[in-house]
Amino acid sequence: MDTGRARTGPLTDVPLTTLAYAVVRGDPPAVYVADDIDTLHHVLALQVVAATPGGTISATRRERIREALLEERWGDAVVGWIEVTDIAVDVYATGLDVWTADRFTEPDEAGIELRLRPLFERE
Repeated sequence: MDTGRARTGPLTDVPLTTLAYAVVRGDPPAVYVADDIDTLHHVLALQVVAATPGGTISATRRERIREALLEERWGDAVVGWIEVTDIAVDVYATGLDVWTADRFTEPDEAGIELRLRPLFERE
């Protein structure tokens, strides 16, 4: 994965920077973003799993989750947390494209690129 600057070019090109992300479907929902799936699991473990009060989880399950955290098995800790809380977490290893202002620095001569987008296709 290239985490450098997005290239300048036609809008139909995909940005070079793609991030992993997760949606925790709690109340309220929360979105977490990281530069790769391993980092995302670590963030979820720290910001979501470890933030859960221990007293709200049965002793056996709490110890399994704690063990996974201490052994840096972030994904296992997140799965354990999902099982305990019944809160869905949608995890996407890639697919969140990063668009930056640099992406739009090249002038679009007379809107040619815009006119090539699907909205402008003939019916």
